[in-house]
Amino acid sequence: MDARFIGKPHEWDPRRVYSQTGADWQYRVDFERLRQDRLQHAREQMTARDIGALVLFAGANIRYVTGAYQGNWKYNINIRYVVLPNGGEPVLFETAGSDLHCAEIDLPWMEDRIKPAITWQWAESAVPLMADRMVQSVVDVLSAHGLKKEKIGIDNLDMASLKALQGANLNIVDAWPALSAARVIKTRDEIELLKMASSIGDAAMWRIKYEWLKPGVREREIEAKVHEFMIERGCEIIYDIIVASGGNTSPYRRWATDKIIRQGDLVIVDINVVGPSGYFVDFVRCFKCASKLNQAEIDLYREVYDSMYAGLEKLKPGNTTADVAAAFPVYDDDKFNTVTLQQFGHSIGLTLYEGMWISRAYSLKHPAEIKENMYFAIETFAGHPGLQQTTRLEENVLVTAKGPVVFTLMEHNEEAMRR
Repeated sequence: MDARFIGKPHEWDPRRVYSQTGADWQYRVDFERLRQDRLQHAREQMTARDIGALVLFAGANIRYVTGAYQGNWKYNINIRYVVLPNGGEPVLFETAGSDLHCAEIDLPWMEDRIKPAITWQWAESAVPLMADRMVQSVVDVLSAHGLKKEKIGIDNLDMASLKALQGANLNIVDAWPALSAARVIKTRDEIELLKMASSIGDAAMWRIKYEWLKPGVREREIEAKVHEFMIERGCEIIYDIIVASGGNTSPYRRWATDKIIRQGDLVIVDINVVGPSGYFVDFVRCFKCASKLNQAEIDLYREVYDSMYAGLEKLKPGNTTADVAAAFPVYDDDKFNTVTLQQFGHSIGLTLYEGMWISRAYSLKHPAEIKENMYFAIETFAGHPGLQQTTRLEENVLVTAKGPVVFTLMEHNEEAMRR
């Protein structure tokens, strides 16, 4: 695409959002290119790690290399899988019956590479037998490509499948480093879909602030309205809508309740939604119900906003996760040397947590490189003890060659933005 007029690639500009529909007069999201680019990313990482084949059970990984999707319910229950030979095409093992027939109809690019999956979990005394059969279906593909003696990357295992894989004398290794490295660098079409998801999330957050948030409304009513709005606008799945108000903000309660929202309550809303074609939006705004922020609340808001943007500004190619984490406030990540998911950054894409986390618990001493076309949610929190209520914020950010670009454009609190 000729981008001389706009001065940057189209996908880097959050104001330039294609329609979700197709058209004959404009080159929008190219789903064939999306599938091929994702597959190429996976192949490159396999080759870099000398992996002969990947065997994938996680739904997002299956979708990443095949484009196959049959609902969120199948994402993490190990009833379907794909074998991706290095140098060959993926073979999908789909749930037998109507699901298999739907896949044959829906995935013409898979041609004759769709086979019935052998399920093994929850088979009671038949678990070992069924696990052996599942592994044999994998071995058949590996043998056909002369890969049985190569390193075979596996993303999910239970004890039965592990035993069956070992019984087949396969050289199994962890597939996640390869998949993570592939998925954290977004293709141009992935970026466009992430932009679409952000635009829907922004619109839902605006509705909350200006239409739905009123004294007497319950937290779960806000949650329900967001569900309805975002599904209507083309999102696939509502992963979770966190609504915490008043005392539920301190300590921060990360789920909605039936609590009635009162005038003067601070209200933290965290939208976690699977947008068009499977790509997430995950961001947070904090409102005050039917009142203006007082000075103490403005100070809390600015504390969170400033620390979030201090970390965000470090999301540049050539920097590391240590640069980002160093900008976060000291918190329980430091105290307990583990991740609180409060002063935090994480890659997002086909899953809410994809590939890379940023935390003071380990990023300062174990940095990872920030690269162009990574996409992050970055979030901070004022979690001081004794506060009656507090604030939290989160943005979605694309790493470009020219620096970070925020994709979540919903306004911040006006009083807190004044200097």
